[in-house]
Amino acid sequence: MGIKIYFSSDTDLTEYEAISKGYRHDVFVKINQSMYNVCIYTLNRLQQDFETEMESYDFFAIEPNIILVKESNKSEIIKAINKQYEQDYFKKIKSVDNINVDEFVKIQ
Repeated sequence: MGIKIYFSSDTDLTEYEAISKGYRHDVFVKINQSMYNVCIYTLNRLQQDFETEMESYDFFAIEPNIILVKESNKSEIIKAINKQYEQDYFKKIKSVDNINVDEFVKIQ
């Protein structure tokens, strides 16, 4: 498979925090020479953020490259990213520049 998935950290603590918070922003996907930063959210967390922003600012600006998952644990994230890859999701989003994967932990 031509896809590699990286997290900035892969410890029990980061897994626990990601599950507790319902999101993870440190997920990077490498396809050939292109890197993508995806934001992983659960629907509950996205709704909480929406409601908070609407109360505070009367609008909600959604982050680019969001992937919604049932639970923000490693296995669900990997499964969702692989399915998105199969459906050509990454051809539709913008890659990021100047990301050194040597600083991250390869997950897949």
